Amino acid sequence: MTDSLEARTDVTGVSPQEPVLRIAISALGRFHMFDLARQMLRLGQEVDIFTGNPRCRVDRDLRSHTRTHPFLHVLAALRYRIPPAPKTTWWLDRNLQHFGCWLARSVDTETTDILDGLDGPGPAAGRLMKSHGKAWVCNRGSAHILTQKALLEEEHQRWGAPIPYFSLDGLERCLAEYAEADAIVVPSNFAKRSFVEQGVRSERVYVCPYGVELSMFHPMPKADSKFRVLFVGNASIRKGIGYLFEALRPLIEKQLCELWLIGGVDNSAKALLAKNQDLFVYKGIQPRAALASMYSQGSVLVLPSIEEGLALVQAQAMACGLPVIATTNTGAENLFSDSVEGFIVPIRNPVAIRDKVEWMIGHPIERTDMGAAALQRVKSFGGWNRYGEQYLAMYREILARKRRAA
Repeated sequence: MTDSLEARTDVTGVSPQEPVLRIAISALGRFHMFDLARQMLRLGQEVDIFTGNPRCRVDRDLRSHTRTHPFLHVLAALRYRIPPAPKTTWWLDRNLQHFGCWLARSVDTETTDILDGLDGPGPAAGRLMKSHGKAWVCNRGSAHILTQKALLEEEHQRWGAPIPYFSLDGLERCLAEYAEADAIVVPSNFAKRSFVEQGVRSERVYVCPYGVELSMFHPMPKADSKFRVLFVGNASIRKGIGYLFEALRPLIEKQLCELWLIGGVDNSAKALLAKNQDLFVYKGIQPRAALASMYSQGSVLVLPSIEEGLALVQAQAMACGLPVIATTNTGAENLFSDSVEGFIVPIRNPVAIRDKVEWMIGHPIERTDMGAAALQRVKSFGGWNRYGEQYLAMYREILARKRRAA
């Protein structure tokens, strides 16, 4: 994993001589932060979780470590489910601001060593931590917000869809977090490059790719011999669903392959799906427990995203023995090597996607080898355990750097 924390720090586990850290982990929702908290507990650290999720939406094994602030979060979630969809991010902004103020009141700055917060609520709690000489990490799961904004605005214009709304308040909160945090952690080299390109010093940005639950994702028997392309995730303009349809239409019309869409549908892509409904079989949103079986019915996962930090579905598919075709902006380079476990293609290039799918159709033995290599590659990552070990090493490096500076 080039340029990752693993390349910068010798992560061999947790030394018994190292002091136990008290870590505050905050996220309005779940995302990958619950997995992070679980890993810190496994490694013997003290963890306090702060979330907007109601207690019933917190994993049972984490509830004793969790404080929740759900009222406005639940109201906002309900509002987004009631048509018509909001045209601005007013509800999200109020939700994040409210959560950020509560977090600043709730985190114990005297006993907590480090605050690791998913970006968005603003810098209030982080500033308090720093004023007490403690560390603050800004956790960002995507590209720099200005890079994200530029890519998505351009992409929505290309497809004639409403321009996504980025509020001034939301941008200012995130930019303040980026500027003031002791460190920023992202899941991929692509995400890190976006921060460096926006003027953030490279040494402040750590790369720590997500893990995958290997006990849940593993190969299962395929029920037929049909060549089947899978798209897993929220079908949206951001995830390049229009380019996938352009790439596969000639192949599907020649009955060379089949396309399954697994996941939800974003409002921005509903017109695209309606226009191309002859191309795909829609499988809807599936529970995590059912995904391994769904992956195992595919021949290749294709992810034509325009922007995301590190798509977890790639590692999940690899763990089920599938090769992957993904764009440069999915974090793919942190998971596999081009032409070994799959193919990495440019964004906005349906011809490149079609060429790689055609190659796989015409080379079944090599494709099978790619899938086997993908499975071995993802096994070598060590699942979430390796992620936790890298993360704890990062925390210790950040704290050591603060001590040296002091």
